[in-house]
Amino acid sequence: MERQGLIHIGDEVEISEFQSYMNYSYIIEPAVAMSGCYKNSERIKSTHGIIKNIEHTPRGFIVTAEFEE
Repeated sequence: MERQGLIHIGDEVEISEFQSYMNYSYIIEPAVAMSGCYKNSERIKSTHGIIKNIEHTPRGFIVTAEFEE
């Protein structure tokens, strides 16, 4: 996430999944944050989650969400 204040801890969020050749990535809608790449075995099957942590780092904000699986 690049800008703070768009989501908060405890918010319920919806994610969209994008598939590349061998990986999956996710976007918190509406285009709030984007994940790294996940292997097929790590794929997130849920489309809704809860924000558990937002950490500010020199590279931007790291958002941690929890999903029911």
